Amino acid sequence: MTRRHRHPRGHSPSPSAGASLSRRDLLKTAGLAGAALALPAADLLAATPPPDPALAAPATMMGVPFERRDEARIAVVGVGGRGSSVVGELLGVEGARITALCDVVPAHVQPAAARLPAKGFPAPAQFIAGERDFERLVQRDDIDLVYTATPWEWHVPVCLAAMKAGKHAATECPAAMTLDDCWELVKTSEATRRHCLQLENCTYGFNEMLVNTMVKAGVFGDVLYAEAAYIHDLRSLLFSDEGEGLWRRAPHTTREGNFYPTHGLGPVSWYLDIHKGDRFDYLVSMATPEHGLSLWREAHVPKSSPKWAEKYIAGDIDTSLIRTVRGKTILLQHTVTCPTPYSRLNSIRATKGVFLDYPPRFYLDGQKGGEQFVDIDGFKADYTHPLWKQLGAVASGAGHGGMDYIMAWRLVQCMREGLPPDYDVYDAAAWSAPWPLSETSLRHGSAPVRFPDFTRGAAKVTL
Repeated sequence: MTRRHRHPRGHSPSPSAGASLSRRDLLKTAGLAGAALALPAADLLAATPPPDPALAAPATMMGVPFERRDEARIAVVGVGGRGSSVVGELLGVEGARITALCDVVPAHVQPAAARLPAKGFPAPAQFIAGERDFERLVQRDDIDLVYTATPWEWHVPVCLAAMKAGKHAATECPAAMTLDDCWELVKTSEATRRHCLQLENCTYGFNEMLVNTMVKAGVFGDVLYAEAAYIHDLRSLLFSDEGEGLWRRAPHTTREGNFYPTHGLGPVSWYLDIHKGDRFDYLVSMATPEHGLSLWREAHVPKSSPKWAEKYIAGDIDTSLIRTVRGKTILLQHTVTCPTPYSRLNSIRATKGVFLDYPPRFYLDGQKGGEQFVDIDGFKADYTHPLWKQLGAVASGAGHGGMDYIMAWRLVQCMREGLPPDYDVYDAAAWSAPWPLSETSLRHGSAPVRFPDFTRGAAKVTL
């Protein structure tokens, strides 16, 4: 699906390099910034009003199990690059069956569909009649869950259609791009009693699950601080004339903020027991100027290209800080327009030690050898997660180092055995919310912005 975002908004450009500020202006600006940071909790900016308290919220979806079934029947909407990979992972999981495929590009659907008979499965139904053909797909009675791997702006429409048709929904990242849409996913999941899951593959990475096992075992003591990020040089991809290049550059012309928070924030949320004893309280964000896309265009894009009509307004590096209700802090960073090695930061600092990733290394208080980092290998025997012990040999050749297979296997296991999913619609909303929240913070001079409690009090905080 290649429709571009159509969410224009006002944007106040920063002063040019040649502009000057008087001493009075400078002091006034500093005073406003200081006042914003000094706001008491009651005065934090509310990005959206809470739901009407006169309307009783339906029962929570926290801890609600799937219906037990012998087979997990799954439809996939969007089978381009990422969706094709999803199909491959699901085909390798016992008890999963793909019953329908959908995409606006027929050439995407046909090769994906051809993989099923080769694996001994019936040919899936195909939906290729336009960008809303998923609305026909969700009406089928041979689907238990609809998985969307479409461009971002279609995640919410597909998930809402699925839940309203009585199907569980699962989506790639982020689940939603606005707070209103986050709330819409939550309310629809509660009303329909259908799960809406953001399938965050990074929560199933080997290092992430190892560290989470160690955290839960008390190895690090009390985790006080974490770092999460999506740091990935996507300049070439963003300017591509196919695939994600057809849509993923567009938000850089209309919006700002921490666009893609979930790869880093999902695992960190597990380390910090978000929605299981704590929750996000507020966020502050600031961003650098934009240079990356403009410089890349100058170097690589012919002057005759329509891409030269675009104005990029999203800063190259967005850095956000999140405070939890229990006082833990998280650094959350996003950059995709700078030359850089890949990283999700994925680090914690705690009362008994430190973990830093990229490369992975530990330091524990009182360890032999003194104050120096030690290799991860010494912890694998005791703390490798059971899923990786069971499935690591099979997963090793799968996507993103095996995490994609572990995620697909675990989803199917929960569906077949009637287990609650590992994360729910409240996690999907909270992990996606930093984008719109950071955008609001930036517009108000990096003011702190309150995180909505998408659970409406169901997630109790253990103080």
